[in-house]
Amino acid sequence: MASDQENSQDANAPDDTSEKEITRGITIMKSIIRDRDKAVTYNVNWNADNQLIGSNAAKLASYIGTLVQEEWVAFVAQRRDENFKKVSATNRERASNPTYAYKKGRLGYARLEEKILDETKSDATSLPPHVLWKEARVGKDGTVRDDVQHIYDECETLSQSISTAEDQENRSVLSRALNVPEYPGRVRGKGHGCTPTSLYKNPRRRNPSNQEVMETLQALQAQVLQLQKDNERYRCMEKCSSQLKETSEKASINCQNKFPEGISSCQLYLSSPTYRLVGKGKVHNTSGDLLHHRPLPDGHLKVSVDVVLDKDALLPIPDIVSETTLLRDAIGSFVAWPLDLIFIDDETPTKPASKDKGILRHNESVASQKEVFAQGSQQLSQKIGSRQKNKRDLPVKYLPKKGAFVPRYQISLETLVDSSDMATAGAIRLLDMEEDIFGYSCTETIGKEDLEHIFRHQELGVGVIHTYIRFLYDNFMRGNDQLSNRFRFVSSSLVNKALICREPDSCREYLVKRFMASSTNNLYLWPYNSGCHWLLLAIDPLKEVVYFLNSIDGEWTNYPDMKQLVDTSIKVFRSQRQARVPRTKSSNITWIKVQCPLQRNGIDCGYFVMRFMREIINMNQIEIPITYFDEYKCAHYTRLQLEQIKEELCQYFIEKRLISI
Repeated sequence: MASDQENSQDANAPDDTSEKEITRGITIMKSIIRDRDKAVTYNVNWNADNQLIGSNAAKLASYIGTLVQEEWVAFVAQRRDENFKKVSATNRERASNPTYAYKKGRLGYARLEEKILDETKSDATSLPPHVLWKEARVGKDGTVRDDVQHIYDECETLSQSISTAEDQENRSVLSRALNVPEYPGRVRGKGHGCTPTSLYKNPRRRNPSNQEVMETLQALQAQVLQLQKDNERYRCMEKCSSQLKETSEKASINCQNKFPEGISSCQLYLSSPTYRLVGKGKVHNTSGDLLHHRPLPDGHLKVSVDVVLDKDALLPIPDIVSETTLLRDAIGSFVAWPLDLIFIDDETPTKPASKDKGILRHNESVASQKEVFAQGSQQLSQKIGSRQKNKRDLPVKYLPKKGAFVPRYQISLETLVDSSDMATAGAIRLLDMEEDIFGYSCTETIGKEDLEHIFRHQELGVGVIHTYIRFLYDNFMRGNDQLSNRFRFVSSSLVNKALICREPDSCREYLVKRFMASSTNNLYLWPYNSGCHWLLLAIDPLKEVVYFLNSIDGEWTNYPDMKQLVDTSIKVFRSQRQARVPRTKSSNITWIKVQCPLQRNGIDCGYFVMRFMREIINMNQIEIPITYFDEYKCAHYTRLQLEQIKEELCQYFIEKRLISI
């Protein structure tokens, strides 16, 4: 420090125009000086980002003096360099009036992070930059400015859609939210000493143990063996394909012609490691058909997968577009299947029904609903009478005991199907789905196999689930403003396991768009197919509550892709909605497992989901009790309760005149 005499100036003396260096001087901390003279060594600690922390960090941060002579001399020389002074002046001016003022004094980001982790007793080694950035701007009274909270919320939303690699190679989440450029050699929100290299490629990571090296080696060996098996399989397939190409074009056409032209329900088999039935679906035998805009491999046809019977079955040819290898992940999508492993449900090859017969014609002149049911009943009597002569052919359901439930609509609809063009393979019906149901107009395809699933009480496909949703809309919600404004549906065709893995962005966009259509509290009912199982999600996006109804008593943690999609969609919805309406305090997304009735077999999940939706709408409540509704509370649905759902479906098919004779 200069003396008072040196600082005083003669009033008559000319001004000194030479540049004077402003120095802070040395902060005298006698304890450090004494320890230095005694050669006492201070232990220092570093965090995961290579920043100084611990009890001695504050001391050394306050002390400016000679601890290591050569480093100190180099430090002083750098600070006196003219280029450094220009950079320092520029940075000082930029930081003189910050938009989001830092409020932690000399604590620093590193020691702030250490303090938070100690107070919360967290096992984490570091915190995300945007979390520290927000905490560093919290006042002494604990309040957070609205603009600071808004930046934090935007970071939370962005962090769900930006990977770590993208965060490193481009701008960080915090810089994106603040809309400011990144500067080299620093990480915004982490403080002095932390660099992009230390944050993303930490050189201080410990070396793996011998056991970890062996586990990694074993995993790599297993991958090599699997690749060898796949390579052998592909070579065999190429060999078969080359042999098939060598045959005449006529032989190839004859091989394909064993399948009916058009769309037919089929059974899907695999021959390795054992010959077995693995699933059911529809084979599309159409000339010039493409799979994902590419020609089909020789000796294969395009099939759509509806039901999976072997959850561990591999696809004959992995889908390189979606990187799908398991059959259960291909539900609702198209794959290539070998000709010799496809079997039509109806062995008699027939031409498909004409296009006119496959469309529901609203304005055609047909018999009235009563006439259709009467004709069906008349043929039903004849059918039952003929079957009484040979009771071996008569299903158990046609022989009810006295006073037992008789599924009249199921019997009548089955009679109508057998007497109509729907009895032939490939015949379909198209059911219009209005925009109010799923948020977009579409048609749902109903084939003979869908109806057979109902009649035989088998696993249900998406077509039947969506038809029942149309039934609920027509019979409960149409014309009822309270119910139609309160309950809405999510399409299982646009959001399912296969699409979440293949096109997560499109799934998220659809959900967000669906949520944005709500003006008040709505409950969105989403039948979700995990590949081989149906469950129901009831989502209240405004309250950020997700009700989880699973008839096999599983946890939502068993479906991580589904949960991540829902959480991300709600956060994006929250962010977009706050841009339209005044911001409300953000809350955490709440998942509630509802103690709903449980199934006792591996077939009933689709029927349970349909009954869940019916009961939720019938109760007309946004909030679903954790123990389920008292009116419907039970351990398991009885067969009669499920038959009632099937009766409603069959009655709806008849009343909508989907099947005519």
